[in-house]
Order: sequence, then C-alpha cells, then structure tokens
Amino acid sequence: MTRTFLAINLSDEAREALRREIASLAGALPSVRWVNVASLHLTLAFLGDLDDERLAAAHEATQATAEQGAPFTLALDRLGTFGPAHAPRVIWAGVGGDAASLRRVQGALASELDQRGFPPQEHPAYSPHITIAKIKSRLPAPELTALQQWVNASFAHVATWAVATLDVMKSELTRPAARYTTLASYPLGA
Repeated sequence: MTRTFLAINLSDEAREALRREIASLAGALPSVRWVNVASLHLTLAFLGDLDDERLAAAHEATQATAEQGAPFTLALDRLGTFGPAHAPRVIWAGVGGDAASLRRVQGALASELDQRGFPPQEHPAYSPHITIAKIKSRLPAPELTALQQWVNASFAHVATWAVATLDVMKSELTRPAARYTTLASYPLGA
C-alpha cells in the first residue's frame, strides 16, 4: 500500500520565500511545529493508502488531467489559520496568481478521479493552501496574539512560480515528520 496524494510542488523561489517567512514567525511562536521547507507543496487531492491497481489509476487520472491543462503561474498570497481563532490547529500560506487555472485543474482532476471510482474528497470546496505549521496544543496567550497579528498583516515574502507539472506523491509517516517523495511528474499540456 502506498499513502498517496496529488500535488503541485513549489519552485525554489517559493520555498525560499516561505523559509524566510517561517524564520520570521518562529521566534515569536516557539510552541509551533513548523513543516520542513523541503516538504512544502500544494495538495490537489489526498487519496490515502492505495494498492498497486489504485495507484496506477491515480497516475492515469493525473496524466489525463495534465494533458488537458496548460502551464500557469501561482503566487504566495497571505497567511491564515485553520481552527477556531482562540485555538488554531494549522498555519497556512495562501495561494494567489492564476487561481482560475488552478481551480480548473483541480476540478478536472476531481472529475478524472471520479471516473476511476475514487471517492469524493473530504472537503468538497477546494481551498488552495500550503500548510506551513501544525499546532498540537493551545498556544500561550502571547504567541496567540503574535500569530493573530501576523495573520492580519500582509505576506512579507512574496514569490511567484510557474506550474508546469502535476505530481503523484508518496507520503511516509515517519518521526519527527512525514517524508514526501515524488513518484511521477506529468507535464501540463503535454
């Protein structure tokens, strides 16, 4: 079984911008567990544990979607959180740029997956974001205040990147953090 998700990987420029953003935040938020910058990605669909036959179907769906698409540009947009304001669970970087193309690609991918018998995603409304931190326990009041100030401010480190491939990714749950490996990259518009 292969724990699988479909994603867009980030450019080196976008990773560097996020590394700088995380470095700025980390001093004010020592309780937060930051995601390794090398692991940052934009998830399009999480498929879970797949046997070889289902993994092949995921590859087919990703390739078919990529062939229908065309390259586009994304940009880091803003910071946000998931979870209640008084107890956030995730810190994320928003994605801007050609959001219409991103939504078309994600919608086409969902359709290709549906045609191959994959169940619909848990969250039917796609919310593009890059998870940069996970918060395991309630933040101390000074950290919560600092986080709220960062979320309400503009994104400090801006970057854009060209999206040229859709990637089939393997996720291995290891300590201290999950490890992600690209199994295949399918060029958009090929």
